[in-house]
Amino acid sequence: MGSSRKDIRELPDKIQDEFGYALWEVQNGEYPRKAKVLHGFGSAGVLEIRETFHGSAYRAVYTIRFAKAVYVLHVFQKKSKTGSEIPHEDMDLIERRLRDAEVDYAQWQATEN
Repeated sequence: MGSSRKDIRELPDKIQDEFGYALWEVQNGEYPRKAKVLHGFGSAGVLEIRETFHGSAYRAVYTIRFAKAVYVLHVFQKKSKTGSEIPHEDMDLIERRLRDAEVDYAQWQATEN
């Protein structure tokens, strides 16, 4: 969703590889070992993959709420120094993209039927 594809391509190669492999696992119905439920979304349908590289923290947030699709909602380098919590601005973006994914999936399903 949004700029997630472009954003992942701008990350260090090692992080791209780790996120890519984890998302491939998700597409194949597996649960990546580095995936964690992202709290604040009411269920286990929104998850994040966490990676660190040279002292920097990176996140890929995706949703598995849909039966036939995986949507990557946000990929970013975490800037906050206040623990593992995702900054408010990033959470707002994730919420907007999740709503957009719901609309996109509904439209896609309508064309499939």
